[in-house]
Amino acid sequence: MARWQPGARERLVLAAVDLFADQGYDATTVAQIAEKAGVTKSTFFRHFPDKRELLVAGQQTLCRLLTEGIADAPEDAGPLDAIAAGLERASSAMGPMNRELGPRLKAAIAASTELQERDALKSVGLAKAMTDALLARGVPDPLAQLAAELGVLAFKRGYATWMELDHDEDGLAPHVLTALADLRTASASLG
Repeated sequence: MARWQPGARERLVLAAVDLFADQGYDATTVAQIAEKAGVTKSTFFRHFPDKRELLVAGQQTLCRLLTEGIADAPEDAGPLDAIAAGLERASSAMGPMNRELGPRLKAAIAASTELQERDALKSVGLAKAMTDALLARGVPDPLAQLAAELGVLAFKRGYATWMELDHDEDGLAPHVLTALADLRTASASLG
């Protein structure tokens, strides 16, 4: 197996999602994932501690981009404007591979309780990263948590819209920002 080829991490994620969708998460082994990706099992374990972690392969990067965007928002930006800056930075970094992977990943998650639980933990991690970034800006705790939860919901809604499109001309960011604007309007009517 060619260990020198670049992109092993990405190939492992794609291979795993395909196998999870085709034969189920529980029936898929690390050896099968490695073989389909054209790497050894030891290469798999250099990138991931176990097959569950494949689902959150980009979570650290996503959290970093969200928090950097929030931190870099203008000083006078309100909590949701800071969240918008974080969402824009993070979603602008997502490209065709993320879009291609989305429907297959969604199918794999829907078919496995363990993957559904892991996906829920991913959402918790994103909300915590955004909450912490808002707290660092001086936003009070309950407000920071609420804005972060709206940010997670906007990201999910925008991503779902992006997946439903026949073609992608604008990328993910406009859909996420539209979802956040819709949520902002909806929350104003909660009264």
